[in-house]
This record gives sequence, structure tokens and C-alpha cells, in this order.
Amino acid sequence: MKIPHFEIKKIATFRALQLGDMLCVIPALRALRNAYPNAQITLIGLPWGKSLAERFNQYFDNFIHFPGYPGLPEQELDKAAFTSFLKEVQDEKFDLAIQMQGNGSVVNPMVELFGAKYTAGYKIDGHYAPDNGLFMTYPNEGHEIDRHIRLMEFLGIESQGNELEYPLTTADYDALDALQLDIEPKTYVCIHPGSRGSYRQWPVKYFATLADYCIDEGYKAVLTGTKEEGGIIDEVISLMRHEPINTAGKTSMGAVGVLIQNAAMLISNCTGVSHIASAFKTPSIVISMDGEPHRWGPLDTRVHRTINWLQSPDFHLVFRETVELVSLAD
Repeated sequence: MKIPHFEIKKIATFRALQLGDMLCVIPALRALRNAYPNAQITLIGLPWGKSLAERFNQYFDNFIHFPGYPGLPEQELDKAAFTSFLKEVQDEKFDLAIQMQGNGSVVNPMVELFGAKYTAGYKIDGHYAPDNGLFMTYPNEGHEIDRHIRLMEFLGIESQGNELEYPLTTADYDALDALQLDIEPKTYVCIHPGSRGSYRQWPVKYFATLADYCIDEGYKAVLTGTKEEGGIIDEVISLMRHEPINTAGKTSMGAVGVLIQNAAMLISNCTGVSHIASAFKTPSIVISMDGEPHRWGPLDTRVHRTINWLQSPDFHLVFRETVELVSLAD
């Protein structure tokens, strides 16, 4: 390792993004934990990240809420809160702070202000990064998972594989049981038509058609989504011939994880749930609307079929992939 093992007792990892982005760094964090098994690792992220840190408590010991920063679009900057946040982080006296947000063009100066003994992460030409040998030129190619593993390897930390994870608890299973959905494992397909950005949402009529097809093949169709995505799911239902099971706004992320774990298949946009399916090796049809399936799509292309809709906007192609996965599941 570039940083001596005995010097590192407290580590801060900065990544203030959404679910799918966060799940893609878990393999890198697995390597980090393996390299520093006794270190206290803190996630610094968006408010919702507290629940992620709790779910992945084998990798995170603590969580600090990040209140935004100029130039980052994920949340509006709270100036007063940022001042308190920076003092809180500095008071932790981290031995190592790792910038895992992105290329560093915006946040590297901020992460250095965390005051850690060592600061590491990504950099790009023309933008500030500490000249300490611990900043890797940001790779603009490869899968998001592998980019972060490469950062760990750059720091002398051995990879522990690129498999995704999504730990489930007894409370997650209980939360799903409480809904009394009348489903059995592998007898239903999860349909997830929403995503955080509307530009990443496949037309609802296609989700409706695939949901009906799965029901015709003897499966139940379980529609998943947040309360805010209820309108999209209502549109899907209005276009269907059959009646699906609507769980929009009724499930925690843990319950959704159980649903996907036990599903025969997932059909979704390229969003957080597609990474959960990848973690459980649940077969999936993933529609990439952002033109970056090579970066965000599931790595196992045999179990998971990612369609680049910007390159091949052909519903019949998606339908054929769905038919094949259904036939393999039977």
C-alpha cells in the first residue's frame, strides 16, 4: 500500500450521489475494508446515504451528512450548514480522505479542506489536485465499478472482485411480508418504469406491453417505484390488458431488495434497482436511455440484457431479449 497500514485509523470516503452510483463503489469499498480492517470508515454523502451506511455496516462505521457545495447539482447548497459540516469533518481528524465523487474538477479543493493527514482521489489536467502522488488521473473509459477498483489499485490496495452486494435484514423481509402481496418466489416479474431523471425513462407503453406478456406467460407483474413515481406507474397500469400488483410508494428500499431478490426477472430503466438485480443475479432487462450502457449496465451480459435505446430504439429487440430470458427462467 502507498499509505502505511499502521498510520490509518480513520478514513473518510466522499461520494454524495444516488443509489445506483453508490452501489457501484461497493466493490472498491470492500477492497478498502480488506486493506484496513481495523480502521473506522466514514461515509460523507447525501442525507439518504445514512441508510446506505447502515445497510453496508460491514464497510461503514459512521456517516456524515454533506450539505452541498457550489458546482454540484445533486442538492442545493446550504451555506450555513456547510460551515458547520466542515468543522465537524475537521474535528474528526481523519488519517485518510478519499475523493470518490468523480474527476475532482469541482470537489478536490473542498476535500483537501477536510484536513486529513492524507488525501487521495481522482484528478484531471487543468484542475487542482494535491501534488502528493495519491491522485489518479480520472479514467474516462470502462465500467463505473472498475473505475473505482482501479483507484484502489492505484493506492496499492488489492481488488476483492467486482461483484455487487445488497445486504438484506430480517426487518426488510418483515416489511415485505407486511404488505401481503400474495406472491411466491420466482413466480413474478418486477417492472420498474421510473428513474430519477425523466430523460432516462423508457416510454411507459413498452413497460405495459412487457408486463402483459409476462402475465400471459404465467407470471404475476409487480410494479415497483417510489411514491413520487406513482403517476408513471398509473400510466403503465392504464395501458395494460391485465391487472398487475402495484407497490408504488408502499415499499422501503429493503423491501424492494427482497422483491428483486426473489423475482424471476426485473425489467427496468438503467437505475438503482438494476444494480440491486445485479447483486442478486436476478435476470434483468435494462433499458439504457443515457447512452452509457458500457459504464452503468450490469457486468454479466448473460444474466442481464442491457439495451442501448439511443443506439437501437427497437422495441422488437427488447421484446426478443425478454422472451429469451423468460424461456430460460421456465
